Amino acid sequence: MNIKPNIKNSWKNILEEEFQNPYFKEIEQKINDDINNWMIIYPEIKNIFKAFEKTSFDDIKVVILWQDPYHGKWQAQWFCFSVPELTKLPPSLKNIYKELNIDTKNWDLTPWTDQWIFLLNAILTVQEWNPASHSKIWWETFTNNIIKTISDKKTWVIFLLWWAFAQSKEKLIDKSKHYILKTTHPSPFSAYRWFLWSNCFLETNKILKQNWKKEINWNIKND
Repeated sequence: MNIKPNIKNSWKNILEEEFQNPYFKEIEQKINDDINNWMIIYPEIKNIFKAFEKTSFDDIKVVILWQDPYHGKWQAQWFCFSVPELTKLPPSLKNIYKELNIDTKNWDLTPWTDQWIFLLNAILTVQEWNPASHSKIWWETFTNNIIKTISDKKTWVIFLLWWAFAQSKEKLIDKSKHYILKTTHPSPFSAYRWFLWSNCFLETNKILKQNWKKEINWNIKND
């Protein structure tokens, strides 16, 4: 099965260059092997690159990075931290809303991507009920190259790096022309050590305003 998408926006040339690398064939092979062995992969194959389809490379203002998709049934979505509507609220996303002081029953973060926030999982796929199961199949090579390309070809992007895993990507970012906001992960195990009350969302809007860019409306309303 071919997992490469037919993306027509400003990611096209960037992604096609990565798809030509030998390592990407190994990613495809592993995913196809899992499918042939009746394993369920999240997100659906057609949605693996949905974050790239939703947020144009040319328009990226903010990058939020996390490790891999949720691995539970009905949870996995193509944006980091996001889950479909009516899905049980994950604890990390609950703390994100707590920091924002938002009360909502809409867990889908698509409205953020409409404002040019790139919600990137460093590992784009996972086996059902098996967290980090695709952490060794070259996905990080792919997404490291994407982060580096954003850093090299753009200016004044704000990178929100939560916890050690995301912060390990700091070396890929040119700090002389981008902003990096670091804090702990929003999970219940670490949110109270720094994430909550970090004001990372307020700081993001402050930086955008200083650079004459439109601020983010973080409030995801109930529909």
